[in-house]
Amino acid sequence: MTNHHVAVSGRQGQRILRLYHLYRLLIGFALVLLISSDLDGQLLELTNSQLFRYSSWTYLAVNVIAIASMHRVDRLTPLFSLALFDVVQLCVLFYAAGGTPSGIGNLIIVAVAVANILLRGRIGFLIAAVAAAGIIYLTFYLSISNSAASNQFMQAGILGTLCFAAALFVQGLSRRLRASEVLAEQRASDVANLEELNAVVIQRMRTGIVVMDSMHRVLQANQSALTMIGYEKLQGRILDPHFPALINSLEQWLNNPALRTPPIQTTKNSTQLQASFVQLQNDHSSQILIFLEDTSQLNQHAQQLKLVSLGRLTAGIAHEIRNPLGAISHAAQLLHESTHLDAADQRLTQIIQDQSRRMNTVIENVLQLSRQRQAEPQLLDLKYWLHRFASEFRSSVHPNRILHLTTKGSGLQTRMDPHQLDQVLSNLVENGMRYSGKLNSQSQVWLHLYRHPQTDLPTLEIHDDGPGVPLNDQQNIFEPFFTTENKGTGLGLYISRELCESNQARLDYSPRESGGSCFKITFAHPHKMSV
Repeated sequence: MTNHHVAVSGRQGQRILRLYHLYRLLIGFALVLLISSDLDGQLLELTNSQLFRYSSWTYLAVNVIAIASMHRVDRLTPLFSLALFDVVQLCVLFYAAGGTPSGIGNLIIVAVAVANILLRGRIGFLIAAVAAAGIIYLTFYLSISNSAASNQFMQAGILGTLCFAAALFVQGLSRRLRASEVLAEQRASDVANLEELNAVVIQRMRTGIVVMDSMHRVLQANQSALTMIGYEKLQGRILDPHFPALINSLEQWLNNPALRTPPIQTTKNSTQLQASFVQLQNDHSSQILIFLEDTSQLNQHAQQLKLVSLGRLTAGIAHEIRNPLGAISHAAQLLHESTHLDAADQRLTQIIQDQSRRMNTVIENVLQLSRQRQAEPQLLDLKYWLHRFASEFRSSVHPNRILHLTTKGSGLQTRMDPHQLDQVLSNLVENGMRYSGKLNSQSQVWLHLYRHPQTDLPTLEIHDDGPGVPLNDQQNIFEPFFTTENKGTGLGLYISRELCESNQARLDYSPRESGGSCFKITFAHPHKMSV
């Protein structure tokens, strides 16, 4: 016999088994109490009194042992044995008490019904068959020794029929309950999976999501919101002291829901956030749903669209611009070589040539963006690659320009297009050398490669000892065409960041406490990079 005949399991089965134990224990105590009183003298006039006494004590003792030893409902053999003993022992009591007038037949029907709750299919019907056969056979046996019992065959047949009816009814009801339970468990599992999926989606969204109650207590916040605000944990805290600018925007929105609040500044970094609010109403409380968008990403997306349009325009008219620009540059060069010009005219021709070259550089950079090829990432050992880059750079520059390189840790690998990484690093090193030379007789740049202790990602820092970027310009240095020099095009850093992001790396800027600038490239994990 296998466990698939067990009808119920889990907590529900344990609960039914405990009730079954309690029911049999109460019946046993009632029988023992009956035989211990003076009532059994009148009740058992036509019965075997001695057998009834022994059977009652046996029924109570076995049930006490079963209660102490049987706690699991997922084993068929103990359940079947317990149900069979219960029916057989009640049949013995039925015989000893004189048959159907004793009323014990009703207890047998209850025992059959409970057995069919715990057991399903043919096993349950076998218990009903044993009970019906026991009632009818023992009634027949009683009629042999007691002629008055011959009138009980009708009642015995009815009791036997009721045993099968109880088994059929209970099993049908159990099947419906099991089907409802399976459906409820399936739906609960679907709901739990959906909630888990929603939680994962919310946590991985780039949009920050915060849910607050009417007291401004944070009920939920996803990881993007925590990163934007600058805290590791906010759930359960009042948001007012942590982000007062957001609360001010919320109050403005509550006064005028049609108002689009201006971008707000976080207290822990310079990120600008655009907040939007939704009021959630339910029967018990009012909640506020807050969406936070990083405006730098929105601005960057707008700039990309603008630059794509500009690139297409430039690609279309580049030929028309280059021809007259080349003619102007060539004429200025010939004019500059003339011996009839004085110093002032020579200076003017030099300006024409310089500005022509600058215009050509701008056109080349924009064309490069418009036809930028797709990145082809390769598995790079950054330590080896950087040593080779530093060696090639040192061999091709003036001795007055010094490049330092330090590496820390092992297994510093990533997936990146080596040609694009060379373009990014060459641009950053050249910028550092140029700005370092403004304050020092020797231009120096430091490259420091290490594994970030928190993200465990390879990180490269490019330091210089120049004047650094003014505080007001730090937010704009990665914007296209933004430059602090008259001769710059303002596309170098923008192209560098775009190339990093196309390889799932990130380029950031931070000032150095000792002076100068620090650009940091955070590389992607070599095995977690999506294709």
